[in-house]
Amino acid sequence: MSALRTKACDLFGVRYPIVQTGMGYVSDSTLTAATAEAGGLGILSAGLLSYEELAAEIDAVRSKTAEPFGVNVRADQPDVLKRIDLLVKSGVKVASFALAPKQDVIARCKDGGLVVVCSIGARRHAEKVAAWGVDAVIVQGGEGGGHTGGVPTSLLLPQVVDAVDIAVIGAGGFFDGRGLVAALAYGASGIAMGTRFLLTAESPVARQVKEFYLARTVTDTVLTTEVDGVPQRVIRTGTVQALESSGGIKRLTRAARNALAFRRMAGTPIKDMVREGLAMKRNHGLSWSQVVMAANAPMLYRSALLEGRVDVGVMATGQVVGLIDDIPTCAELVDRVVAQAERVLRRFDGEED
Repeated sequence: MSALRTKACDLFGVRYPIVQTGMGYVSDSTLTAATAEAGGLGILSAGLLSYEELAAEIDAVRSKTAEPFGVNVRADQPDVLKRIDLLVKSGVKVASFALAPKQDVIARCKDGGLVVVCSIGARRHAEKVAAWGVDAVIVQGGEGGGHTGGVPTSLLLPQVVDAVDIAVIGAGGFFDGRGLVAALAYGASGIAMGTRFLLTAESPVARQVKEFYLARTVTDTVLTTEVDGVPQRVIRTGTVQALESSGGIKRLTRAARNALAFRRMAGTPIKDMVREGLAMKRNHGLSWSQVVMAANAPMLYRSALLEGRVDVGVMATGQVVGLIDDIPTCAELVDRVVAQAERVLRRFDGEED
């Protein structure tokens, strides 16, 4: 059996141990279906979708592919159990969570036959969710994009592999076949990529924004708490620098205004907005100022990623952005990663291409 046929392949029902992460405003039905068709696990991002929008997007994925795929769900949403039931009813294979869900949510997923995957950034978090019954963890090191920790993948990944008996997927810094082989050498069952899939032909991100990403180097990112109150890695831009230099009152006023505008656009009732804020504060230990900033963040992402306004938006990215120089299709990307990984493995076996 090929070394690239791993526990993750069997668990997710896919051909290759490659996961496209669930990214808000990026991982839509088109990107998710394209990844699934290419042989990887595509994950549809549902955190910014209403229940009705989520149902429509799941149907859209289904219309484009018969392959297994996942949906990334926010564990703190008021209707999370209703969403889980929708995933089960719709025949979705994987339920993915960026923040650890409560045990009752995991149990609901498992009862419905869903494979449960949690993204974690510390060994203790992996141990906790493994004890709660999740099937796999995506382990993101500090070089990864979006919300991330301070420990690099090269240290965090083997630490988690040694601590749990479930499938472990490495994330943060991966973009090619060499990285896939490296992750497997650490004991992982595959890799997850966000920035690399953001920069594909099927990604809905505006073309000028993709070109902006391609022009960045590995030192053009910054780990900041000024976007939504918790650490995340983004491209260093004038907007980010302005957020970091703004006074507290000015920053919160702008955040509150943008948060309300986003909620009106999304059609979210004020009572649900307040309920989500209370859940975030209670479950994740956020201050009220952090809650307001977190509610503001979607407008900042949308402005850049979908509207192409790199001058006023925020763009999450891993440091790996500096190593990416093209925009392939998902099929081309997955085939390239697999072919390169196979070449590396043959070289280890003493075979020459």
